[in-house]
Amino acid sequence: MDESLIDEWLPSHHFGEHATDVIRVAEALKTSATQRDRDGGTAWRERDVLRESGLLKLAVPREFGGFDAGWPLILRTVRRLAVEDSSLAHLFGFQHLQVASVRLFGNPEQQARYLGGTTEQGWFWGNAVNARDVRLSITRTSTGYELNGIKSFCSGATGSDMLIISVTSGDAPTDRRFLAIPTQRQGITVNDDWDNIGQRQTDSGSITFDRVALDASEVLGPPGVASSPRATLRNLIGQLILTEIYLGNALGAFRDAIGYVKNRSRPWPMAAVANARDDELLQFRTGGLWPRLKAAQLLADDALHEFERAWQRGLDLSAHARGELALNIAAARLQAARTALDTTSEIFELMGASATTRRDGFDRYWRNVRVHTLHDPLDYRQKSIGQWLLTGQLPDPYG
Repeated sequence: MDESLIDEWLPSHHFGEHATDVIRVAEALKTSATQRDRDGGTAWRERDVLRESGLLKLAVPREFGGFDAGWPLILRTVRRLAVEDSSLAHLFGFQHLQVASVRLFGNPEQQARYLGGTTEQGWFWGNAVNARDVRLSITRTSTGYELNGIKSFCSGATGSDMLIISVTSGDAPTDRRFLAIPTQRQGITVNDDWDNIGQRQTDSGSITFDRVALDASEVLGPPGVASSPRATLRNLIGQLILTEIYLGNALGAFRDAIGYVKNRSRPWPMAAVANARDDELLQFRTGGLWPRLKAAQLLADDALHEFERAWQRGLDLSAHARGELALNIAAARLQAARTALDTTSEIFELMGASATTRRDGFDRYWRNVRVHTLHDPLDYRQKSIGQWLLTGQLPDPYG
């Protein structure tokens, strides 16, 4: 492996005062990532490594005991962790998505309760917010509310302390409400049914809710940000997390391929060279991947800084500014996804057949990217950019 590439792409100053912790966690995840990908299941020890690092409270404001880190730092940390372990990077990113949900939709009392608990008790947050799965219902009771039904794609739910849950009370996206309750509440069953080809340790199975009672104070808001442009920033955080996971997988795959060609590959006889690294065709292929990776990173970094500026504007964020931000993120996500799919596949052209062993597990990079890119068809991201270019229409804030 050529670790100098990672140092160049993600230098320690990107992580500020948290650099030591970020690098330490990344190294801890790397040591067992390949084996754990084969095993699947829940990465209990690695989840504890994340919990004990203190990095789970990066997005929590200082007034509640957190670090109040900027989103570029948080999301670049997702990228750095994904270089080594895409599943745990996913859990880390979704932790901050749930914290952002509390910050965006919770009233002052709820923010103090939930954000304070995140720092004081080291809570790990899971989610049950799949907007396309509307099988979960909420009804009023004499003492509050009751939940019944099921939610799928509940990343991080296994082993979590708290859940952010979404329920829909109408037909419009703005009718969706967010709830925050303990994972261990009576009637909640986290199902061990995640069996996809990639992201194998994201604990992204389903949750069953059977007459789960909740108090009105566990429904986030009001006031929160309601249906303002700021409310839609939650969607964009989710898109940025996936963008960073794509990039992390691509960078990890490229790093491993470079190291493999330098140290393990045997040259083809027709290349007439002693070392594979001197094969001109391999040099040509490697040189073609590098610019695409660089372009994807630059687009992603630009989107991170644009998002941070939008976040800092608070309720002054306009619908138009939010739409322009969505375009930048769509471009970054499209470039990162397509580049990652190509890179994680093409590395085998560099390394050769001997690199396809289960022992090395290089295929995990492609499988991770392939699973995630299917969650949100890239053609629709590309269409939204073309629509804006040809008609001036900005993307749907809930798209």
